[in-house]
Amino acid sequence: MRAVVFEKFQTFPSLTEIERPTPGPGEVLLKVAGSGACHSDVSIYKEFTPDGPGSIPPAFVLGHEVSGWVEEVGPGVDGFAKGGAYLVYGPIGCGHCPACSRGQDTYCHNVASMDYLATGIGRDGGMAEYVTVPARNLVPLGDADPVAAAPLSDAGLTPYHAIKLALPKLAGGGRTALVIGLGGLGQIAVQILTALTGATVVATDMKADAMERAAAAGAVTVPGGEGQVEAIRELTGGRGVDAVFDFVGAAPTIRTAQQVVARQGRITVVGVANGTVDWSFFGNPYEAELTNTYWGTIEELYEVVAMYKAGQITPHVERFAMDDALDAYRRLEAGELSGRAVVVPHA
Repeated sequence: MRAVVFEKFQTFPSLTEIERPTPGPGEVLLKVAGSGACHSDVSIYKEFTPDGPGSIPPAFVLGHEVSGWVEEVGPGVDGFAKGGAYLVYGPIGCGHCPACSRGQDTYCHNVASMDYLATGIGRDGGMAEYVTVPARNLVPLGDADPVAAAPLSDAGLTPYHAIKLALPKLAGGGRTALVIGLGGLGQIAVQILTALTGATVVATDMKADAMERAAAAGAVTVPGGEGQVEAIRELTGGRGVDAVFDFVGAAPTIRTAQQVVARQGRITVVGVANGTVDWSFFGNPYEAELTNTYWGTIEELYEVVAMYKAGQITPHVERFAMDDALDAYRRLEAGELSGRAVVVPHA
């Protein structure tokens, strides 16, 4: 079968013929419906080094945003009918520590002893015709479109987890939320905030088309650049934003968040651009939180799928055939995509 393989650090991946996998005990073989191309993939093959933080040695198949149809089950697996559509919860922990027991494999206590972090991150992922995954990590989609659903396993789950933790800051009248960065995650964040809260949702980006899409989803938009901070504070009557979600994570975007957050507000940095900023007692609004989040729980992915099936969130995807999978990554790197690139191996 064909697959997009990360073969060497700081080297563009290859479209390669590899052997179709066989499901082991407790695993399911999926015929891949869709696999989303994520900026995290680009970081893996372009930026990571053998001795860098979080680096997972190659070679492995990319793709941690995966959906598919059951093709075959491994020993000890039942309850799955061939052809059933499922979304894959990507993180894979040890399965028996406190974090994993609550479905939060992202924070596995035994991660240092694991050979991989997730499907598509150390373990062969879904940027292929077929993929094996633990049966536990499958979330049913029913009759919902699995291709359009594929990005939800990261681009939906990651903002949902961040927003859910910040909901106490948005409870009550007159609250505001700010989304910085309107790529795949930021666009879905706008939809989640609109569906779950009564807050005024402000969205900012440098791209006009991205802001137009956010406005269509109910956001008030502010262009990036000169006057951005002043415009955002003016929208809040000078009080500041109750909950800020930074889906970039670069130093300038975190500084923007610090300049607009309200007293007792919350800044959640979701983007992994690894920005560094200063903090001081009198420069920080009193009791304003600065934190970060990573992915989410499998229980939350069930909730994300429920929102998707209810029509509350709709990922904007651009579909690519397997022949064009590498072009999807090239366009992602170049910033030429208007939606989430989803590779459809069996189109």
